[in-house]
Amino acid sequence: MASSIISLFAFCCVGLSLILAPISPTVAKSSPQDFVDAHNAIRAEYGVGPVTWNKTLAEYAQKYAETRIATCEMEHSMGPYGENLAEAFETTTAELTVNYWASEKKFYNHQANKCVEEECGHFLQVVWKDTTSIGCAEVKCNNNYIFTICNYYPPGGYPDQLPY
Repeated sequence: MASSIISLFAFCCVGLSLILAPISPTVAKSSPQDFVDAHNAIRAEYGVGPVTWNKTLAEYAQKYAETRIATCEMEHSMGPYGENLAEAFETTTAELTVNYWASEKKFYNHQANKCVEEECGHFLQVVWKDTTSIGCAEVKCNNNYIFTICNYYPPGGYPDQLPY
């Protein structure tokens, strides 16, 4: 377990990167409920309502994820939904990925409603109060990275609005 090095690169609407600590080298495939539960656990901490699984968002996420298989290039779909992307070497889980996006909370100043020192857009999208549904997908890329995408409706992260 400790010998496996994992990098997670999370990207939100402005394309940022983060690095995650080592985890087991087995490939895990997260279920829709895993993604919903991981999001709702974080959302509950901030008093915002739960999200539900949205088949349309999941299909959109899956189609886009499949376009990344050749290289696992971290590039946004530029679609109509809110979006978080992640890349991990060999393995990841919904809980690990969503918790990592949520770890950007430390860079968010709620009183000033802005990110400080680092980006916090991934966190904002996870806890956005108006978001009611998500759809996510994971694919294993040719380079053994796992590409994860979650789409959000309605999207969040508007700078003139508080997320929660």
